[in-house]
Amino acid sequence: MAWDFSTDPQYQRKLDWVERFCQEKVEPLDYVFPHAVRWPDPVVKAYVRELQQEVKDQGLWAIFLDRELGGPGFGQLRLALLNEVIGRYAGAPSMFGASAPDTGNIEILAAYGTEDQKKRWLEPLLNQDMFSAFSMTEPQGGSDPNLFKTHAVQDGDEWVINGEKWFTSAGRIADLLFVMCTNGMFVVPRATPGVEIMPEPRNHNHIVYRDVRVPLDHLLGPENGARVLAQRRLGGGRIHHAMRTIAQCKLAFDMMCERALSRESHGRIIAEHQMVQEKIAESYAAIKMLRLFVLETAWKIDQTSTLEARTDIAAVKFTMAKVLREVSYNALHILGSLGTTDLTPIQAMYASAPAMGIADGVDEVHKATVARRVLKGYRPHEGYWPTEYIPAKREEAWRRMRPVLDARPDLARVAEEHSPARR
Repeated sequence: MAWDFSTDPQYQRKLDWVERFCQEKVEPLDYVFPHAVRWPDPVVKAYVRELQQEVKDQGLWAIFLDRELGGPGFGQLRLALLNEVIGRYAGAPSMFGASAPDTGNIEILAAYGTEDQKKRWLEPLLNQDMFSAFSMTEPQGGSDPNLFKTHAVQDGDEWVINGEKWFTSAGRIADLLFVMCTNGMFVVPRATPGVEIMPEPRNHNHIVYRDVRVPLDHLLGPENGARVLAQRRLGGGRIHHAMRTIAQCKLAFDMMCERALSRESHGRIIAEHQMVQEKIAESYAAIKMLRLFVLETAWKIDQTSTLEARTDIAAVKFTMAKVLREVSYNALHILGSLGTTDLTPIQAMYASAPAMGIADGVDEVHKATVARRVLKGYRPHEGYWPTEYIPAKREEAWRRMRPVLDARPDLARVAEEHSPARR
């Protein structure tokens, strides 16, 4: 019977190394040089490269990529265990060559790009000589591709792109924009004439593409294939977000427990108050359930595919936002006024929970998807009564037992005496 919740000892040693590396080197770097991988200063960049070489020496660079796409090929289950560690530290994903939105863009480039496209864009993205953004959602239609209007028209040896995109995360600082059009996915250098980045929002950008011209070879994958590429990209992205969300929830939980043991109220430490204990107990259970759900989903992907596991991926997606919201809210309350400030990670964590329920498709859409897919495995009952209608079940039980009762009169007599329906 294959049912094991332990981690392979050799891989556990890798995870232990990652934890030490993040605590001793990544976290201090985050506070001294925030977003260090993007610093242009050559001295900072050289130090970042030194740390990244340590990661590469451990065979942990670009951990999200399958072996056939040029990565270490850990599989989703091992990746989930690793993300539980690095997701706790803001700068760790970048230090491991595994930060969004680059990860998803790298994945579709590796899977669908031509050799020339891989040489031109994939290698620089993997080496962090370039950074990218994913330009998909639109002001009038959100993430519903049926409502998209951004379109590319071929004009000689160029594509001309016109349209408007909303919430392109990190678009302002990206070198490349992966633009989802109604008729294909296009790689657009941000400096291309006609790319207009609006002043607001600052981080998740509103971009207008006005007569943007790119060469024909900037089409990624087949023409009219954007939806396939987007699903490939977003499916992996959703499960990776869930993996890192576990780390954030654990961080919030650690903070609430520490605080509960450190503060007094009404003559005793607050950890002894039942309302505080309730928040701790519920948070503990919620994190455990989310973690097991994410790990099982990752295991399913490894055994089948992202496509086959899409019901559970969708369910994990809306569950992680709910758990993050509840756990961070509990932590914020236990920390009290300090939790409402920007002096701990809790306030930002709680503020990010609603965004987590919108990014990569709103939770409501995923809930509807899960319900529709689950219901395909069921059929309506016949007649007025459900399958578990007790009078009908009892009657059917007597019918099935009749040959036994007829063969054993003593058993039949006891059955008749003790059957409330036959008295």
